[in-house]
Formats: sequence, structure tokens, C-alpha cells
Amino acid sequence: MLFDSPSLSSSQQVKSITWENCDSGKLPGTIKSLSISPDPVSIPGEVIVSVVLNTEVPLSSPLQIKITAEKELFGDWLTAPCIDKFGSCTYTEVCDLLDAFFKPGQQCPGPLQTYGLPCHCPFRAGSYSLPTTSFKIPSFSLPSWLAEGNYRVTGILSHKNQEIGCAKFTFSLAEPSSWWW
Repeated sequence: MLFDSPSLSSSQQVKSITWENCDSGKLPGTIKSLSISPDPVSIPGEVIVSVVLNTEVPLSSPLQIKITAEKELFGDWLTAPCIDKFGSCTYTEVCDLLDAFFKPGQQCPGPLQTYGLPCHCPFRAGSYSLPTTSFKIPSFSLPSWLAEGNYRVTGILSHKNQEIGCAKFTFSLAEPSSWWW
């Protein structure tokens, strides 16, 4: 007998990732290119990323990112609330978040250091390129109401209430099928 048993699987897959600049690239901060593979990306697992970002203005504190996360439910898009800094949240000081992840005074980790990419504010105006690089994604759990479905995530970067950049991402989350004979 065949049956699908996603409850036995502790992994997830991110499928069909697409992206676009919200403003057709008219703001001073843009994603010039972004490639993510494989499709689907398994969590836990390995993801291969290459990205080129551009900013026509220097970026310094205070930098804010407003994330709006939406999940499709019965053909409608519902905004996910901000719970424990996850979901539709506003992060009022990105520079402080970076300092929490990458301690000030220490070298930037791995690929950032290799390609001369900064990991602390301020960021000078210019182009930032991360060539094809592999990252390991650790296992983590999502609330069951977020575990599967179609999503839209919009991120707006602002400096002193001036919008610098905006990007939209769409993807699907699913648990891989486990088949038992």
C-alpha cells in the first residue's frame, strides 16, 4: 500500500522562488541579479546563491527593513503577523542586527571576506557581488500554520523615512513526500 506521510519528515522544501524589484529598479537600491538553486531547496540542506546588489547612495544607520509576509489561503492573500520577530515585522535598526550576527571588530565570515563584502554599516554606494557560493541551511521548525503553502514576501529598505529599495519574492513551502511500500 502506498501512502504519503509528511508528518514523518522533519525537512521542508522551498520551491519555485521568484523575485523582482518592486519599483522596476527606479529606487537607489536594487537587486541586479539573483540566482538560487537547486529547485527545490531542501531544509536542512545546501543552497547555491549568486547575487548582485547595487546602491546609488551610501547606507548608514538608521536603516530600517519592513517585511510583509503573506500566505495564500483559499485564493486570498493573508498577511502573516509578526510573532517572535518572524512574519510581517519591521526591523528598525538593521545595523544593530548585523552587529548582533557579526561582532564588530571581527572579520566578516567566509564568503563575505573572500569577496571583500562588508558585514557592518556603513555601506558605501556601489555594486556588491557575491559569485556562486554554497551555504548550508540548518534544520529549523516553522509553526504548523506556516509549514506549507504559497507565499509572497516584500522587503522595503528605508533610511530616515526615505525608501531606498524594495524587492518582492514568491515561493512555495512543502514537506517532501515520503513513500512507504
